[in-house]
Amino acid sequence: MTENILEMRGITKTFPGVKALANVNFAVQRGEIHAICGENGAGKSTLMKVLSGVYPAGTFDGQIVFAGDEVAFKSLSDSEARGIVIIHQELALSPHLSIAENIFLNNERKGVGGLIDWNKTNFEAGKLLKRVGLRDNPTTKINQIGVGKQQLVEIAKALSKEVKLLILDEPTAALNDEDSDHLLELILSLREQGITSIIISHKLNEIKKVADTVTVIRDGKTIETIAKKDVTEDRIIKDMVGRDLEHRYPDHEPQIGEELLRVEDWTAHHPQDPSRVMVDNVSINVKAGEIVGIAGLMGAGRTEFAMSLFGHSYGSRISGRVFMRGKEIKTRSVAEAIDNGIAYATEDRKTYGLNLIEDIKRNISMASLKKLEKGGLVNDNEEFAVANEYRKSMNIKAPNVLVKTGKLSGGNQQKVVLSKWIYSDPDVLILDEPTRGIDVGAKYEIYTIINKLAASGKGIIVISSELPELLGISDRVYAISEGRITGELPIDEATPEAVLKLMTMEKPR
Repeated sequence: MTENILEMRGITKTFPGVKALANVNFAVQRGEIHAICGENGAGKSTLMKVLSGVYPAGTFDGQIVFAGDEVAFKSLSDSEARGIVIIHQELALSPHLSIAENIFLNNERKGVGGLIDWNKTNFEAGKLLKRVGLRDNPTTKINQIGVGKQQLVEIAKALSKEVKLLILDEPTAALNDEDSDHLLELILSLREQGITSIIISHKLNEIKKVADTVTVIRDGKTIETIAKKDVTEDRIIKDMVGRDLEHRYPDHEPQIGEELLRVEDWTAHHPQDPSRVMVDNVSINVKAGEIVGIAGLMGAGRTEFAMSLFGHSYGSRISGRVFMRGKEIKTRSVAEAIDNGIAYATEDRKTYGLNLIEDIKRNISMASLKKLEKGGLVNDNEEFAVANEYRKSMNIKAPNVLVKTGKLSGGNQQKVVLSKWIYSDPDVLILDEPTRGIDVGAKYEIYTIINKLAASGKGIIVISSELPELLGISDRVYAISEGRITGELPIDEATPEAVLKLMTMEKPR
């Protein structure tokens, strides 16, 4: 019988007004990959922060047993000293330091006189990089490598601490498919080296690929632990949301009206390299009540098209014409785009979509402060009332609208972004990766909101890397490749094969 390397017994963690964990029991066998699933806000990350000492002993109830010993970690350094290392979804690397410096930060390789031995540092870093499959020079600055490689540096950093239990919180959330596959293969290879891993993920296909065991958490409670042979997507989803999702996408009966938006011959050049065309002569249209999908591979120009149309030109050279209800409009700035009835919910909600240190109330109102202005001042009472109405109608899980937005789960942050733009009352709403990093239950809620917006007569453009999602919610799909629209399909003709063929169509040379 395989022994447990970790047991967490009766873990209860309470924040003011919220019980985040309620008598959670969780065990991990030595040498396995153990996945934790649950909706945003279910308590997954909180449980791992309890384990790693981010929430120190004494701030929660329950018992933690690691490698046969009861432990009471007061800090991250305490847990790391025992070989438990957590890699958070938000990577904690210093961008202006080298790869080697980041790997050994606070764990420096010292030589004579207590000074850092740089030759030893770079040599050992090189060996660690080889273990994780990264070929970059250890002296390369972190800000010169992509997010996928940065994730590998974090794992190399964990290996430098002689990790026994590696915790990865949504490790592929910001990665493309190639980088995700590489990371998952690395996690499997670490298992062969005797390293136990806990992986928190919403991506059920990834969990099925790597996990030996899956534990589902819902509303701060452990629902069940499932062996690999018994894992199915339907079972996990039912455990996560507390019900069967017979249909991943809510029923949608389109009531399509007159044309709202028409874009003709839209071309945008790269702001730093004017010779590089990011968006090449794109023409699209959107009707009232219609959900239009834009499909394309990473780097195809989807986001560049949306941002340039919304006035995020950043100095790039742009040409083309935009019409709203048949009348030509200008979108040379974000303010001008908003005034002309266009809203854009960015794919990067934490950087561009929200002010994470501001509360829910201000985030919802920030794009429409003119509507709340009285005598040159914002009417606080009205602002509070509006935000509270959206908190209830959008089912934003927070005790009140004064909660800092950065404290919310990803799904609830996305609802705040949508609330902000819905309150601005646009004619056309562009949603760029609206469900990225969100669990299946919250996704369903977002899809329902999109349907309601379309039913109210709004025109919706959805950009998504998940082809099943686009085909599940759209009425019509455009495909984009190398900055060009390569085809347009009504939804009844938009098979995965047909759309993929258009997405991979190369530009004539």
